Amino acid sequence: MRQIPLVFPCQGDRLVGVISAPEVDTDTALIVIVGGPQYRVGSHRQYLQLARHVASCGFAALRFDARGMGDAEGAQRSFEDIGDDVAAAIDAMQQALPSVKRVGLWGLCGGATAALLYCRERRDPRVAGVALINPWVRSEETQARTRVKHYYGQRLLQAAFWKKLFSGGVAIAAVGELWRALRIALSSPRVAGTPDGSAATLERRMAEGLVAFGGDTLLVLSENDYTAKEFLETVRLDRVWQAQLARRTVTRVDVDGADHTFSQPFAQAQVELETSRWLGRLRDQSAGRQGPVDAG
Repeated sequence: MRQIPLVFPCQGDRLVGVISAPEVDTDTALIVIVGGPQYRVGSHRQYLQLARHVASCGFAALRFDARGMGDAEGAQRSFEDIGDDVAAAIDAMQQALPSVKRVGLWGLCGGATAALLYCRERRDPRVAGVALINPWVRSEETQARTRVKHYYGQRLLQAAFWKKLFSGGVAIAAVGELWRALRIALSSPRVAGTPDGSAATLERRMAEGLVAFGGDTLLVLSENDYTAKEFLETVRLDRVWQAQLARRTVTRVDVDGADHTFSQPFAQAQVELETSRWLGRLRDQSAGRQGPVDAG
């Protein structure tokens, strides 16, 4: 494979990225969106290894630093405000590899959120697919319900916790946090998409992005990750999300035993395999072909 370093413009600043590309021309490419306080290599070299894997399967992959991160210029931005960076990265990919006609947006955590917001805001016809890896959603209600169900729920069943509580070994602030979370979690759930339910801004904009896109979507969730669990709590309370994830164009993969960044070798290998299979679907659907994809 080839490694192609890039420096490309975005709103007056210069971004830095690296393309991993197969030796032969490809018409389908991956754009890795880094959404949090992270740069293009990723935790435990996750993005670098992902890009090289998909290149070995015949697809190009660009991982890049958004403004204010890594080697890029400009002020740091939230993952909610990097649409211009994503558009510039797609432009740079096509300029470096003119054979590329379609791209898949791949994002972990805030990167997944940024991919959906891009689809909502831009409706870019070059985007043929989105891969959402442990998508980041956050509201007071879903955070409280997730903590009570998956953290406090376990602690409340432990005798040691109650002994520590009644002996004064639990800080007042922690008791207050527990009480507040329980109060929210035990209240009647707000079901978004109904007349009496108002949607949280971020999660609804994300859902609208999936509605606007409507194409081949890969959803990968880790078993041992609170971000993934909070996303599922959001889906449980939102009829728009439920309808979108029930579409035939959505493929959901649950990775047993995986943490948030898939740091275990078996988990990272599964994400790489599912990503290359998904890219194969994008290529074959655009070419009007059906059938199994050789993901290496």
